[in-house]
Amino acid sequence: MSISISAVHVIVDDPDAAVGFYRDVLGMTVTSEVENEGYRWVTLSPESQPDIQLVLSHPRAGRSEQDGEAVAALLAKGELGSVNLRASDLDAVFDRAAAHDGVEIVQEPTDQFWGVRDIALRDPAGNLVRIEQSAG
Repeated sequence: MSISISAVHVIVDDPDAAVGFYRDVLGMTVTSEVENEGYRWVTLSPESQPDIQLVLSHPRAGRSEQDGEAVAALLAKGELGSVNLRASDLDAVFDRAAAHDGVEIVQEPTDQFWGVRDIALRDPAGNLVRIEQSAG
């Protein structure tokens, strides 16, 4: 038996701004967009792993009004966790991110005590995005 990652969901309050970040800054490709009941889910994949999907959705999409409000409040506080990625050229990713207006850089390339070199950014919704240098 084997299990692999198929999709990771990321909650965003502005799908268009989020697509701009994950596509234009991080280089992912939009693979699908689905609309339902006034909300849109956008799926992106990294070029090197087209089978793994990053799904962007609104806090209220597919949720009750009460649950949507609770998720939106957590998103506004930056309390929905993080997205952890890996890059073959961390410095190039950092330079690309730093060149884009509106990208919030939380941490420049840093050698961490746990053995990785990484950066930290915030997507337009405030989600923390950590990117580490791949080993190979």
